[in-house]
Amino acid sequence: MTTDRAERSTACVFCRIIAGSEPGEVVWDDDVAVGILDRRPLFHGHVLVVPRRHVVTLADLDPSQVGPFFRRVRAMAAELPEAIGCEGSFVANNNIVSQSVAHLHVHVVPRVKGDGLRGFFWPRTTYADGEIEVVGARLREAFGRVPPSDIGSTETD
Repeated sequence: MTTDRAERSTACVFCRIIAGSEPGEVVWDDDVAVGILDRRPLFHGHVLVVPRRHVVTLADLDPSQVGPFFRRVRAMAAELPEAIGCEGSFVANNNIVSQSVAHLHVHVVPRVKGDGLRGFFWPRTTYADGEIEVVGARLREAFGRVPPSDIGSTETD
């Protein structure tokens, strides 16, 4: 299935895979998203779920597409254990920082107990006294400005 070519970037490797002009191991393909095996996987079966339309970050994805896109991510995570024999999965998305390709993609990584992925997580920190309340208030204020149309309905998403 295709998307308007104006919504693709010829400089983007994911757009080229979607267009068929660059090879990629596609494991899912519909009008919303494409699932591609990561060329440098954390573990075999590591899938990148990519929206067909070129957007750089999750914040750039049209709110009406968030539900449909993440239903595909959910489907990948649900099918991975039976498909490749893992116990579960790790689902992650980077926006700008550590985003190796400037096209929204969600990693669905197969996991098994003892797979050694512990070191994958970044260092943890703590809050100083009173700092958690200040950060919490700033986030509540910012999230309170999000238009309801950007969130969508819980009944239809």
